Amino acid sequence: MAVTVRHDTHSHAHEEDVPGTVNLQAREGEETHYGQALFPVPSADPNDPLQWTKFKKHMIMFCCCTFSFLGISALLGPAVYIGIWSAQFNVDPNTAAGLVNYPNLIFGFGNIILVPLYRRYGRRPVMLLSVLLYAAGIIGCSQATTYSGLMGARIVHAFGSGVCEALPVQLVNDIFFIHERGKKLGWYTVALCLGATGPMFCGFMLAAGLSWNLFFYVEFAFAGALFILCFLFVEESMYTRRTPLPPPSSSSAENIPAAGEKDIPSSSVRDKSPAGLPENIPPRKTFTQQLSLFTKPDYTSDFWSMPLRALTHLLVPSTFWVITTYGIFIGLCGFSFNFVFPLKIVAPPYNWPETNSGLHAIATFLGFGLALPLLPASDILAARLTKRNNGIREAEMRLGVLVGAFFAAPAGQILFGFAAEKNLHWICYFIAIGLTQWAGYFYFTLTLAYAVDSHNANLSEMLIVMNVGKQAISYGFSGELLNWIMRHGYVTIIVGAFVPILVVNNAMFVVFMVWGKRIRVRLGKSWLARFHHLSVKEGEAH
Repeated sequence: MAVTVRHDTHSHAHEEDVPGTVNLQAREGEETHYGQALFPVPSADPNDPLQWTKFKKHMIMFCCCTFSFLGISALLGPAVYIGIWSAQFNVDPNTAAGLVNYPNLIFGFGNIILVPLYRRYGRRPVMLLSVLLYAAGIIGCSQATTYSGLMGARIVHAFGSGVCEALPVQLVNDIFFIHERGKKLGWYTVALCLGATGPMFCGFMLAAGLSWNLFFYVEFAFAGALFILCFLFVEESMYTRRTPLPPPSSSSAENIPAAGEKDIPSSSVRDKSPAGLPENIPPRKTFTQQLSLFTKPDYTSDFWSMPLRALTHLLVPSTFWVITTYGIFIGLCGFSFNFVFPLKIVAPPYNWPETNSGLHAIATFLGFGLALPLLPASDILAARLTKRNNGIREAEMRLGVLVGAFFAAPAGQILFGFAAEKNLHWICYFIAIGLTQWAGYFYFTLTLAYAVDSHNANLSEMLIVMNVGKQAISYGFSGELLNWIMRHGYVTIIVGAFVPILVVNNAMFVVFMVWGKRIRVRLGKSWLARFHHLSVKEGEAH
């Protein structure tokens, strides 16, 4: 029986001596995309995640993106209820805000356990377990009648859903080629950021005269549907890819365009088994086999030392930049919007009903919606620069897309601070939030893609410290945010304190564009690179 090979297994793409520098030159007869050879090089095994169908890959991405959206919306959406919870549980607003702040912290720290679990036992079982934990916590929230009971349930669902920020990145690395990753990470980022529109849904439910408990009932219903989809479509992607096979004979490559000709679309397949391939290629797993909850555990993965090794990634500049970027955008920008707008808009001179206090999420929709057409921008820019560079791709080639976002983010924060201080027209809040969220999309996506591309490391270890670090930073900023603002004023805190921090962090893209390769060269020769190399496994590095 002939073996269907969906992608060319004879790519000569390879990483150079410097981590993050990849030779994507294609030889005659090799499959190319954007003029680049395939990297990583896929095996001929139809069970190799790189060889899965587009439908399979996109369904996995849909499940991951849905989980990210639900996890974030459940985490941040109830910020609208801070005033209601303050009155219902007889606590001050800052204490009520703890029902958002503390779960936000747990959301990141849950990865210390869940990421090592999926590294050893597989992505599929941990994905399903996480969705179940999330659903259990959500239904607990819907039944809570006390502050402590609601806090406990919120911590459970935040712990379970926290891995929704690590698994999508891992799965993008598992199942997509380097020329696709910018766009696919963009899908995940949009879903993640749209989760910040949760306050709007919470507000709509209040507007309908319904209690805050309904929001959690609705989230639980979606969690159940998501579990079914994950069970059916999220196949195990933990895979050890073998050494690439030798180049095909001329007869086997006759249907493949030369490197200079039109690129082969990702959906193209060679329907016949190419000459020279070994005959012992395993068959594609049946649908029933794909549904298995168990895979051979990787006992070489040290579960207990992994979180400790992850801490060393704080010394990697590109990884640290991801942590500060996410932490600042979430803690300074996102929580400013979610905490300040609902309180300001219900007070004079606006006097909006409390049920409309989450409508600022419309601006988030618009901000990310305007970013959607630019999803492939970083992949296209990197491909063009790679072509100019004689087929040699540098990790920094994506970063030029950040120029516009660099100016948009502080402009949005400045406008938001003055709108709150001077009681400007409500449209100013919407413009400010839209600008900042538009910029946030690019920084979220490209800092993450750059970190993954630029340092050879165990990706799962990197994701642990990224998620713990960014949630810790966002918690540190948000924990006393309302008290700072009430004590010192909107302009003093949001514009005078937050904007300079945002500008300094975002300006680092210039540093990496100019000196990024030098940093990678020095880091690649350091003890840290040698230490990380010890724990790298096939398929974990880029």
